[in-house]
Amino acid sequence: MRAPYGLEVIENCAECKLRCDDFFCDLPPDVLKHFESLKYATVFPKGAILFVEGQSPRGIFMLCSGRVKLSSCSASGRTIITHIAQPGEVLGLSAVVSGAPYEVTAETLVPCQVNFIKEGDFMKFLSEKTAACLRVAQHLSNAYRLASEQLRSLALSESTTEKLANLILGWCELEGKQTERGISLKVTLTHEEIAQSIGSSRETVTRLLGDLKNRRIISIKGSTMIVPDRASLERLSGR
Repeated sequence: MRAPYGLEVIENCAECKLRCDDFFCDLPPDVLKHFESLKYATVFPKGAILFVEGQSPRGIFMLCSGRVKLSSCSASGRTIITHIAQPGEVLGLSAVVSGAPYEVTAETLVPCQVNFIKEGDFMKFLSEKTAACLRVAQHLSNAYRLASEQLRSLALSESTTEKLANLILGWCELEGKQTERGISLKVTLTHEEIAQSIGSSRETVTRLLGDLKNRRIISIKGSTMIVPDRASLERLSGR
């Protein structure tokens, strides 16, 4: 079904062409059918807030298409982006399972389709379907691994240049497409959001991106970034 924002809304998980091999997309048919009966499919525009840090958990949000920014804010108002969620990921899962408040704020970076399941319905679903419990364990383990990798990058990098290079390399590995000109990426984050991802300032990020462009390690046109010289970027990252 065609919906606003140019998205093709998928109502039936079993017929979804975007299904991946991980998490809840890959449940056994009978378990997937049960999951299907509990979810509410919703389309959100760019900039929509799914939930807020500190809010009591209402349920889980399964990202079917689009990307969602997860961020945390200090008492002084300083923000750090902890993760950019991709299709197939389940947001708010640790809060619902633990009963603790959402630990981050989730905001859509582009128009997204999200499947929502109420907290009570989801916990009952887990108590009845052991296959789903295994997926929850896998998802939480993967989230811990990603958090550990981010902490390692932020804590052990010797310079902001190194942090930025690691961030761009991560984008290359996650969604980069090899072209004749190099690795092509769609960058939807602002300079401020990139700074929040590496614990820096917008001015520093703007200056460093300009330096990378002058050295022809990257090129940027609109929202498209090309990485023609990945080897140089890897040397900057300390890998």
